[in-house]
Amino acid sequence: LGCIYCQNYAISRTPQGKLLDGSALRAEMETLIAQGAENIDLVSPTPYLPTVLEALEKPLPVPVIYNTGGYERLVAISALKGKVDIYLPDLKYADNGLAKALSAAPDYFEVATGAIREMVSQVGRPKFAGDKLVKGVVIRHLILPGFVDNSLKVLDWIGENFAPGEVLVSLMRQYTPMPGLPAPLDRKITDEEYDAVLSWMYLNDLEGFTQEA
Repeated sequence: LGCIYCQNYAISRTPQGKLLDGSALRAEMETLIAQGAENIDLVSPTPYLPTVLEALEKPLPVPVIYNTGGYERLVAISALKGKVDIYLPDLKYADNGLAKALSAAPDYFEVATGAIREMVSQVGRPKFAGDKLVKGVVIRHLILPGFVDNSLKVLDWIGENFAPGEVLVSLMRQYTPMPGLPAPLDRKITDEEYDAVLSWMYLNDLEGFTQEA
């Protein structure tokens, strides 16, 4: 099917960046904080986990965010205990058939939900400093066109496994079709699709973040 999710071609498909060991990565983090960064957001960092763990050996004075697609081994998330303040996992699929077809991950749901449970056990309920989240888990879900049932099942699982307010949900509608994809993935989601999933989110007593068109 080609590329479904990643639209940042310039940084995802072309060589960029520089090699850092743990101490150099720590220095980069500290430089960002000195420049006014309010958090350190690690995006898809699991391939570099040993380096990340070394950099986070000592606590930082700002929240550390672990931004992940959700398909994580439990041993990797367990290694981060006490080092991450905010987890931002995706929960893309409750339908493993869809996960296999779109992401070649037929066990996605079991793996991702196990990782999310571990994340919540580590950081607990969301905590804010003013209007800024400083601790907690935000589960992101991108609605795919034509697959509303998958989204409803994702929200059902969250509602069935966590108390109201125990996690936050970010319900995303910004799916953008890449050229050459087959129907229904060749279009954006409709207002009707988004409204249906949004209503289901509220019926499950889920709190979090929504998006306008």
